[in-house]
Amino acid sequence: MIIVTGGAGLIGSATVWALNQRGREDIIIVDEVDHDEKEHNVANLKYDQMIGIADFRKQLLAGEFDSMGIEAIIHLGACSSTTEQNWDYLLDNNVEYTKDMIRWCQSNNARCIYASSAATYGNGELGYDDDHKLFDSLAPLNLYGKSKLLVDIWARDGGFLDSAVGLRYFNVFGPNEWHKEAMMSVVAKKYPEIIAGKPMTLFKSYEKDYTDGGQKRDFVYVKDAVRATLFFLDHKEFGGIYNVGTGVARTWLDVARAMFAASDTLEKIEFIEMPTNLKKQYQYFTQANVKKLEATGFDIATNYMLEDAITEYVQEHLAPHQHLK
Repeated sequence: MIIVTGGAGLIGSATVWALNQRGREDIIIVDEVDHDEKEHNVANLKYDQMIGIADFRKQLLAGEFDSMGIEAIIHLGACSSTTEQNWDYLLDNNVEYTKDMIRWCQSNNARCIYASSAATYGNGELGYDDDHKLFDSLAPLNLYGKSKLLVDIWARDGGFLDSAVGLRYFNVFGPNEWHKEAMMSVVAKKYPEIIAGKPMTLFKSYEKDYTDGGQKRDFVYVKDAVRATLFFLDHKEFGGIYNVGTGVARTWLDVARAMFAASDTLEKIEFIEMPTNLKKQYQYFTQANVKKLEATGFDIATNYMLEDAITEYVQEHLAPHQHLK
C-alpha cells in the first residue's frame, strides 16, 4: 500500500495517475476534496480509499497504520501558497505535518518522499545547489519557503535523510492544476485570455540585467516532476534532498510564444506593472542544479522541452478542459 498525501492536488493526483499507469491501485489518497476541480482530478483515478487530512494525522499518530504494511508515504500535501502570511498555519501544516510523516516512515520501515521547494533558495544569490551543507545559508523570500527549508534542515540534522527524500520542485505546471486558482501556472491562468483574443500580460522587469519578459524560470512539466518522484520510490538506495527541474532556465517570453503557437492564435503581449507586494519576493532567475539528481541515474534528457510540454498541455488538456485519465 502506498499513501499519497495531497493526492487530489496537482502533483499528487498526477502521481496517483502515474501509479495507475503502472497497474497500481493499492493507494490511499489523503486530501480534502473541497473544490469542484479537485473532484475532477480524482474522478478518473483508481485507489483503495480517500481520507481527510485531520483524520489521517490522528490515525497515523494513533498507530492505526502501523500494521498495514505501508510501502511508502509520498507526502505532497501542504499549503503551496507563496503569499500565505499565517505562520502558525504553515508551522503546523507544512512543518509539523511533514515531520510526522518522516518520523513515522523511519519507525515503520517505509519509504518517505516529501515535497520541498525551490522557494528555499530565496533570490538565488547563493545559487540553486542542493548540497546539504549549504542549507543554513539560504534565505527564503517568503514564509512558504521558510517552512520548507525548516523541514529540510531538521531532516538533515536528525539523520533522516539517509533514507527519506525531499524533492525541491521548481516551477511545476500541467494538467490538474485548475483548483489552485490564483496559484495556477501562468500557462493555465492566461490561456482563456489569449484564446479570447486578449493580449498576454507579463510583468515588467525592475532589474537592469533582465528585459521585460526576460525573467527566467526552470519550468518543469508535471509528468516529469512525477517521473522523478517515482524514480525515488523505485530506488530506495538514495536518500537526501534533490532538485527537480530541467536544469535549463527559460524566459516568460518563451512561455508566451509557445502558448500562442500551441493555440494557433495571433501573438499579442503586453507588459504590466508588478504588484507592490510581489516586488520584494520576486525571483528573476531560477535554474535547478540537477547534477546530483543525474548522478542517481535519473535521465533528465528525456524531460519534455518547454515548447513540447506547453503544446501537449494546451491541446490535450486546457483546450478540452481535460484532466489526467
